[in-house]
Amino acid sequence: MSLLSFFSRPRLRRRMLLVGLVALIGWLAFFDSHSLVRRVGYYHALRQISAENELLRAENAKLAEQVDEGLSDEMTARVAREQYGMRRPGETVYRLEDGD
Repeated sequence: MSLLSFFSRPRLRRRMLLVGLVALIGWLAFFDSHSLVRRVGYYHALRQISAENELLRAENAKLAEQVDEGLSDEMTARVAREQYGMRRPGETVYRLEDGD
């Protein structure tokens, strides 16, 4: 057993261990089903959806307030005219259509 071969075996083991660790880290970072790349994407999607949910909650609260207030007489007349084509007695209605 020479002195050179005595020192080369631990180096080989260390190199193989290092290569194995790099391969494991690479696998976990990029190729695993729960990889770091996917987790970052999931995190960004979660933040975007959470922000959208907050906007929708605020809009729902605003709409709930409007429902609780009820329709004013002016709003009722507007809805009756625009959606149901109703009119007051003696009133002439002119409908305009867009020429798309």
